[in-house]
Amino acid sequence: MKYWGLKLGIVSVLFFSIAYVSFATEKDRPYYEDKGYVLWNIKTEEKIIALTFDDGPHATYTPQILDVLNKYDAKATFFVIGERAKKFPAIILREQDEGHEIANHTYTHPYSKTAEVLKSELIKTNEVIYDITGTYPSLYRPVGGSYNDRIINIALENGFRVVMWSWHQDTKDWKRPGVYNIVTTVLSGAKPGDVVLFHDAGGDRSQTVQALEEILPALKKQGYEFVTISELWNRNGSKVSNQKDDLLK
Repeated sequence: MKYWGLKLGIVSVLFFSIAYVSFATEKDRPYYEDKGYVLWNIKTEEKIIALTFDDGPHATYTPQILDVLNKYDAKATFFVIGERAKKFPAIILREQDEGHEIANHTYTHPYSKTAEVLKSELIKTNEVIYDITGTYPSLYRPVGGSYNDRIINIALENGFRVVMWSWHQDTKDWKRPGVYNIVTTVLSGAKPGDVVLFHDAGGDRSQTVQALEEILPALKKQGYEFVTISELWNRNGSKVSNQKDDLLK
């Protein structure tokens, strides 16, 4: 009995040691930011903000959002779902023609995926966007903002940089919290270098459209310029590239 008890104890120690090492080797935000692999926001005194929109395109709301952006000379980054881009190629082309950035948000928006599935989703979406625009996206936003070493490594190995958002600039517009709450979230927390999270599909986005009509002129009055994610990143001294060799140096 003592022998088996000792053996069980050794196995338990080994298990928890391995689990601890695995946990401990997960990289944190400063590591990824310093490497230039992941962007949440940038530190700058320049009054620039990046507006981002997930889950589109949508036949109704994306064109309405584009109208508002055009009205206030604002550029944005659209993290598109591949199967929706394939369904609405004209909207993707409009985004490109009007100077916005098109980025990858997987093909089917899966919350749970194996490494193989994620790689397939990223490649498939990039091919759809390339077929429409003639260019391959270099930016990817994980579904739900969920990330870990595995997800980031898959992105890097396939030539992507990962884009999150400023934690204080999550509008939660997908919950339809009311125009006032969306506007207040953005305006009360606005700082140079912020990345703001909106959605242009996945449900009724009329509140988002209405909120933008208030947010954009208010921030412009404060002297803010609305830039794409790549421009935000480049102004931070980190040139965006979709060449995986450059990313993994």
